[in-house]
Amino acid sequence: MPSATNTPGIDTGVLETSIGSATQALLGFRQADGHWVFELEADCTIPAEYVLLRHYLAEPVDTVLEAKIARYLRRVQGAHGGWPLVHDGEFDMSASVKAYFALKMIGDAIDAPHMLRAREAIHARGGASKSNVFTRFMLALFGVTTWRATPVLPVEIMLLPMWSPFHLNKISYWARTTLVPLLVLAALKPRAKNPKGVGIDELFLEDPRSVGMTSRAPHQSRGWHVLFSTLDRILRVIEPLFPKWLRARAVNAAVAFTEERLNGEDGMGAIFPPMANAVMMYEALGKGPDYPPRASQRRGLDLLLVIGEDEAYCQPCVSPIWDTALTCHALLEAGSDEAVAPAKRGLDWLVPKQVLDVKGDWAVKAPQIRPGGWAFQYNNAYYPDLDDTAVVVMAMDRARRSAPNPAYDAAIARGREWIEGMQSKDGGWAAFDVNNLEYYLNNIPFSDHGALLDPPTEDVTARCISMLAQLGETAGNPSVAAGIAYLRRTQLAEGSWYGRWGLNYVYGTWSVLCALNAAGVAHSDPMMRKAADWLVSIQNADGGWGEDATSYRLDYKKFDTGFDGGPSTASQTAWALLGLMAAGEVENAAVARGIRYLMATQTQKGLWDEQRYTATGFPRVFYLRYHGYSKFFPLWALARYRNLRKTNSRVVGVGM
Repeated sequence: MPSATNTPGIDTGVLETSIGSATQALLGFRQADGHWVFELEADCTIPAEYVLLRHYLAEPVDTVLEAKIARYLRRVQGAHGGWPLVHDGEFDMSASVKAYFALKMIGDAIDAPHMLRAREAIHARGGASKSNVFTRFMLALFGVTTWRATPVLPVEIMLLPMWSPFHLNKISYWARTTLVPLLVLAALKPRAKNPKGVGIDELFLEDPRSVGMTSRAPHQSRGWHVLFSTLDRILRVIEPLFPKWLRARAVNAAVAFTEERLNGEDGMGAIFPPMANAVMMYEALGKGPDYPPRASQRRGLDLLLVIGEDEAYCQPCVSPIWDTALTCHALLEAGSDEAVAPAKRGLDWLVPKQVLDVKGDWAVKAPQIRPGGWAFQYNNAYYPDLDDTAVVVMAMDRARRSAPNPAYDAAIARGREWIEGMQSKDGGWAAFDVNNLEYYLNNIPFSDHGALLDPPTEDVTARCISMLAQLGETAGNPSVAAGIAYLRRTQLAEGSWYGRWGLNYVYGTWSVLCALNAAGVAHSDPMMRKAADWLVSIQNADGGWGEDATSYRLDYKKFDTGFDGGPSTASQTAWALLGLMAAGEVENAAVARGIRYLMATQTQKGLWDEQRYTATGFPRVFYLRYHGYSKFFPLWALARYRNLRKTNSRVVGVGM
């Protein structure tokens, strides 16, 4: 790639003003104890499910709160009449069914214009019977459909040995924690109290009680699907014949599994679906609202609410570790005294959050490894996150370079030890588990979302390599070498890498370029050159970068049919800039244009407006809008650009 060495200059004074303004704005979001936590917004399904849960339990109606949630749901309704998974996104059946059901439950009339439009959109796409598996379980619990519309989930799964084809420790943490209380619900088949008696039969084109199982999902193999569907039909016949003593034992095992992982008010798995399922499980078992485990989960769900003056919604979880660590990176990059001191205070807040005394579910496949990771949420000891851990370690390492800190040294050593032990046998790293490679399980009927597993991914692998490299390891280290080999294998034809946890190829490519640079891979390496060329080629005319959620399509083959560009966003622009700078392209004209885009779109408050979703829960199924991304990533990119322009080498000297 020809580097443009004579790019038009950027006024250093204006750049410094932009960095200073962004720094001040970011500091304004500090919590009293020095950490950061920003809103984490998903689609309409989480607030809709929150409303439906309250009515499922026949809790007293909070008319003020429901009115605010209703205003939120009406605002995010799409122009197509239904509800999307992302801002301005395409119609999604399950999201639309849940949002409609919640609004009807709140009291919106079915002949109101927005409800009529939603119903017409749902009908035009085949009706509510086209909903996904999770929505079908909700509909069965409310008696809208029968349990024949859901896959058979025998609670006896809890008793299967590890060598069996299906085992809880062969699926992801999020699936595991969601599934266990759901197994109890599927066994007991309770009915929602639903005091208003609200149903949504009108969303179906057939009698909802005649709806059967889902058809094969696009990602599922025809052969595997036939096998598992046949097994489902067999189980449907024989499940009622299982001995009662066996069922009781399995239910007890599910309850014990749940209660060991409740996390108090932080909740089971510290994410909404398992917490809500646990509350309903206790209800089905006859445990009242005051039963301590149920009460703690119910309070935890309320802690996920974001209640504004006019609107309210429910978050899927909270992200304080992630937000704090990334904010600290941005502030350390900014580098001023007023930025560095708060960053170090944020890192001090992170030190005691390291999980050192609990061997979580990950230890089933890595029993010899000592714990040492950080979770994503405030407390989630059974499920620390490799991505968070790598980012925290790199931030602490940056901070200790200027101010040695024995507490950071100890935390870094344990975090590194844990991550090295969590490398999968294919050379990559996953988010929460190790060697979660049982891909055939994505073909079971329950996995129509295609996200049952937590296998290694390019972005998390890159983060772990970045951490090891920043701590001094090179491509000669066996773990780093295996990781780089994994990344060489997974690079796509046009030069990009898949981004599992961020949208998408821009995120993945940024992550990998940072790792390769940190590990000492030459900027002239064809792998890096292709990636940098690709990033330049997809820059928008306004100088920014953007990517749409539809780029997670299953038929992605090459650049002209897979990548779906979108309007420029501050966070995606920052990722592209950080990636290009890691590849040695500081002087490239594309970088200057991107920096100008960020400076031009910065608001008077020092921030950036970003309504689009740029993060991923489950590709094609569930997306996230981190409200912090548009606050710390642009600052990071601007400060990185300024810092590199002041050096002779123009080489990024850290892992991110």
